[in-house]
Amino acid sequence: MSYIAERMSRIDASGIRKVFALADKMKNPINLSIGQPDYDVDEVCKEVAINAIKSGFNSYTQTWGIEELREAVQEYYQTKFGVKISNVMITCGVTGGLLLALLATVNPEDEVLLIDPYFVMYKHLVNLLGGKPVLIDTYPDFHLTAERIESAITEKTKILILNSPSNPAGIVISEEDLVKIAELAKKHKLLIISDEIYESLYYEGKPCTIVGKYDQVLLLNGFSKNAAMTGWRIGYAAGPEDIIQQMNTLQQYTFVCAPSFAQKAAVQALKTDMTEKVNAYRRKRDLIYEGLKDNFNVVKPKGAFYIFPEAPGGDGDEFVKKAIENNILIIPGSVFSERKTHFRISYAATDETIKRGVEALNKLAKQF
Repeated sequence: MSYIAERMSRIDASGIRKVFALADKMKNPINLSIGQPDYDVDEVCKEVAINAIKSGFNSYTQTWGIEELREAVQEYYQTKFGVKISNVMITCGVTGGLLLALLATVNPEDEVLLIDPYFVMYKHLVNLLGGKPVLIDTYPDFHLTAERIESAITEKTKILILNSPSNPAGIVISEEDLVKIAELAKKHKLLIISDEIYESLYYEGKPCTIVGKYDQVLLLNGFSKNAAMTGWRIGYAAGPEDIIQQMNTLQQYTFVCAPSFAQKAAVQALKTDMTEKVNAYRRKRDLIYEGLKDNFNVVKPKGAFYIFPEAPGGDGDEFVKKAIENNILIIPGSVFSERKTHFRISYAATDETIKRGVEALNKLAKQF
């Protein structure tokens, strides 16, 4: 007799976490695997958190979060994008928000559209809940269009998950395409879940959002990528009142509330000027793209801090295996895709690490 629930057979251990664990055992690896900022939480945010702890702000908060942060999130979207968001709740990171969102909306056999390549959690969480992930192939340019989406819609399609800028390819969905996608979603009465965790890391053009273009959009965002609060587990959701209410009820029975001190610090983080950090990542993006483009088939990313080259020889799993044998830590594309032709690099690293990685990867490419 097994005590393990049947649903656990629908998900695999994270391939990314396996590489993270491997990194701990290697001596001075060229680590281009970790999807977290290479800078620390700003000192002013640390001070707010420390002061909150010292002043005794250490108890549970309301399940939906402190009013100060919920209002600050609304003001942030109004100022940056000119859109009004409502029904804001504070979540335990974007992943916590994603789990609550899918728990509240996915029934067995519901079809959920995902962009291929996709962030690893999307597919596995949909499977865990008995839904059916439907993959929209965007190779080789990773350009998501309304036409590509519409070809995947059936009578069972309920949700479309967007991620722009994206993990793993760093692709940005343009304002023009977002308008067409919103029109398509309205036509087919789809719920859009928009994961905007990388919205502060745009390198070309004006940042844009699908929020405000369609009334059935559930926004997810947080502070792990812009404010480097990866371990603080702080995010937010906003959208249709009926869905947010159900997510809030679920949070009462799961996470209870987001960390209290982190909520206070997040208010400050929303006021932080990201210009210097964005400029630094744009330079890192250029450094790695220019360094790889002559030996790899690669699309230039426009946001986030990832690049998704095609593996020489077309077998990303084999290429990553050889890379790890050569002390280079990268992630196989099969972790994020139904294909195994590519691999993911995170350039959230020092310039020195990026330069070492470019040299080593180009050398390895010539062996294939």
